[in-house]
Amino acid sequence: MSPRGRPRAFDREHALTQAMFVFWERGYEGTSLADLTGAMGINPPSLYAAFGGKEALFCEAVERYGETYGSYTPRALREEPTARAAIEAMLRDNAHTYVDPEHPTGCMVVLAATNCSPANRDVCDHLKAQREEVRELIRARLHRGVEEGELARTVDVEALGAYYATILFGLSMQARDGVGLPGLTAIIDAAMSCWPGAKATENATGAASEMDTAPVASS
Repeated sequence: MSPRGRPRAFDREHALTQAMFVFWERGYEGTSLADLTGAMGINPPSLYAAFGGKEALFCEAVERYGETYGSYTPRALREEPTARAAIEAMLRDNAHTYVDPEHPTGCMVVLAATNCSPANRDVCDHLKAQREEVRELIRARLHRGVEEGELARTVDVEALGAYYATILFGLSMQARDGVGLPGLTAIIDAAMSCWPGAKATENATGAASEMDTAPVASS
């Protein structure tokens, strides 16, 4: 049995998760030390001792986000069998988590440091690098689609990748502005209709359907 009066052991993982939620909701500069210590259940000296300070804590919280709520993008791009399925799963899976009421809306990597004072430039640069990693993952998956013959070699992979990255990041802002899942789904549907060859496929499918249902002329 613990000696009388001995403080409860510090749960570092729980404290980090709580800090992640605060940064995600309020942004780096909108989060005070008092906000963090209150959510984490620790005092300032303990925060500095365990995490090294606010900026170091933020970077670790971003890493935790990537391992949890931010893991849908790499999973979809890695596991889905085609480039189209990967991009669509990336968008739809993230849309669901962006509006989940169990945590702050949108994406922490997009929203937590959109504007920073010069003193916090490193924080903005850190999230900028995180977003660039997402863009690179998307480009790599599209290049793989070209190599596997799913996409024509004439497709501008850079532009297509930038387009779907913009859709992904934009969904986060829409969610933060209160757009619900039906609204996000409509955006994704429109974005996927722009997939290279999508219109040709739809036209071919439509033509085939018309042929199937057309009356057969008697001879």
